[in-house]
Order: sequence, then C-alpha cells, then structure tokens
Amino acid sequence: MRRLLEKLEQFAIDVILERRSGKRAGILRAILRILSLFYALLVQFRLWLFENSYLRSFAPGCPVISVGNLTVGGTGKTPVVEMIARQLAQGGRKVAILSRGYKSVPRPLFGRIIDKLVKNKDPFAPRVVSDGQTLLLDSKTAGDEPFMLANNLKGVVVIVDRARAKASSFATKHFGVDVIILDDGLQYLRLKRKINLVLVDSQAPFGNGYLLPRGMLREPPANLARATHVLLTKCQEPNNHHLISLIRRFNPTAEIIECAHRPREARNILTGERLSLEALQGMRAGAISGIAVPESFESALNNLGVELILTEQYADHHRFNRDEIESFVRKCSRKKLDGVFTTEKDAVRFPRILDPLVPIFCLRVEIEILTGHEAWQSLLNLFLNKRHFIAPAVNYGEFE
Repeated sequence: MRRLLEKLEQFAIDVILERRSGKRAGILRAILRILSLFYALLVQFRLWLFENSYLRSFAPGCPVISVGNLTVGGTGKTPVVEMIARQLAQGGRKVAILSRGYKSVPRPLFGRIIDKLVKNKDPFAPRVVSDGQTLLLDSKTAGDEPFMLANNLKGVVVIVDRARAKASSFATKHFGVDVIILDDGLQYLRLKRKINLVLVDSQAPFGNGYLLPRGMLREPPANLARATHVLLTKCQEPNNHHLISLIRRFNPTAEIIECAHRPREARNILTGERLSLEALQGMRAGAISGIAVPESFESALNNLGVELILTEQYADHHRFNRDEIESFVRKCSRKKLDGVFTTEKDAVRFPRILDPLVPIFCLRVEIEILTGHEAWQSLLNLFLNKRHFIAPAVNYGEFE
C-alpha cells in the first residue's frame, strides 16, 4: 500500500513537472492550476493576518534564526542548518534546532498516557531528539533530518514538534538555550525571528513558476521580500548575475550569499570505513536514494568518476525496508559492481544489513561559501561575542 501511494505521489510530481504528456496529464494540470490560484489567495491572506496582528507571533526570549525556502524540498536546507548550528556552538552559544519532524512517527497515545501516569511526564511535550549530549530517538520517531542533525552535532539540542512556538519555550526552559534555529521556518509565522535566511536553488530557483499544487512553490517569489539573507545553493560557480538581479526586484536590501555542495568522502555505512574522492574514480557502482532531487546526487557521483550502472529512485523521505535494499544489492552483486552509493540522509533510514554482498557507502558533502563571506561572518557575529572567530563557512551535510 505504501509503495502504491508513493507511485501515485511520483506520478503527480511527474505531471506537475511536465514529465508526463497526454490528455489525462493535461486535464490534471489544468485542475491543479485552478487549485493553485485558491492556494495563492490563502497564502497571502494568512500573511496579511500576521502582518496586521490579527494572528500574533510569539517571541521566545532569545534570538531566532529561521532557515527556509519558497519551494518544496531540494534546496539543501539541512546542511545549512547544521553549518550554522555548529559554528554558533563553537562560538560558545547554547543552540537548539527546532524541527517539525516531517514524516516522523509520534509516540502512540497509549505510551504517552503511561508516561503521564507512571513518570509524571507531559504526554504532549515536544520530542527531544538530542539533549546536546545523547541521541534519544531513532530516525523513525525523530524524522530523518532531525536525527541526522542530532547525530552530527554534539552540544546542540534538537527538538521536534509541529507547534514550534511551544517547542521554543520548552527549549529555553529546560535547556537554557540562547539561540534557536528554526528549521524550515519561512512559512512558520507564529515565531518571531531576528534572521530570515531563505535558500534558493540556483539551478531551479522557483520550480516551474507555479504555486502548489500545480507547481513546487509554497509562496510567490515576491515573498522573498521577507528575507534578511538569501543563500543561493548548488552554485556551479559564483556567476549568477541574472538570478541575483531577479531576486533584487523582490528584495533590494537582503544580503545575497552564493554557496556550493562539495563532495568530501564516502563512508561505509556498516563498517565506518572512509574512502577518499580519489578512490572513487573508476568505480562501477549502483545508486539508490529517496530524496527530492536524486539527479543532483547521481550527477555528483558521475562527476567524481563513478560509473553508475544501476540506479533506483524512491519518493522523498521513503523509509526503506530490508527487502528493498537487499534486492538492489543483489542486482549490483550479479553485475559484479564495486559498491552501492546512497546519500547521508537516506542512510539513516536504511535497515541494518550485517553482511551485504556489495559494500554500501553514503556520500558526504560539504557546503562551501563562494561569495559573501563577510555577510556570512556578520550574520554569525550578531550572535557571538566579538572575541570569537569563525572560519569560512564549511559544513558536512547531505544532498536533498
């Protein structure tokens, strides 16, 4: 049933992105176009309610950095969150990351009731993925991005709750945090923020130009006016003058920073063995992923000299089962491939396979700031004592 729903989801995505042709696809696109007009009205009306204080935003008592985007997925947001959190924590800040935990599975109600009766815990308290020292939840309960962030960041609190205003109070009260990073926060208007960092994919900045459900936009591009900083991601080189000019039409004052994803190494997800990029050249391999833009991941492998013989793509945030992984590994083994590659985000959703026929590696990447180093440093300095020095922005993350 789950696989059928994912196929329907992928079919809808193919229709939206015009990968499907024919009469039925055309009719569906026309219907979605009409629905997107109503969606646009609702988005702007909600924004107007907050701007005119009919709906109110909450100030948590410490500064908030929102990291978000206009489109649905694919901008490389999670490694940017990790980069900011790591650099602020290294600078002496007590940082909490608040996430809604997309596609996470909350604890059963019965278990929460037992917690209340036996342990006197609030059954509806936010889920603490990490207290900064210990990883407390698995990827299924936390969500794959919060789990990965918690696993990679020591000294940073990671909390999951759809009501992130409530989670912000919980973080300041129970952990004494002095900086909050709001993951995927552009559309979450109930929490006031000092920095509104909006990510724009330089290769597909506004999707196909339509709002949901006809396109991939959550908001009209004009709403970039709310950004204090715009981060152009996945830049091949610092040469995005046309896109920067377009962004300046919507927001003439925001700092604009260009960055790129840089592969760093491959890691065996079972043994922890690390392979340098040079060791990947000439490998014949398979690639399996469940991310928003699998093409970027596969292209990166090709650029590293990996010959991809087999590829398999699943819906974004797909939770892999043992049969799916073992079946793909067997196919790769029959073709005598050197390895199987996946993304770091996907790896946290893999079942543990003790003796795979072909080694399975996750590709780790870094985010490198190409232009706007001073703007990035100024952003960090808003939250740091002047005596702290932060090196140019580099962070290890994953493809989205």
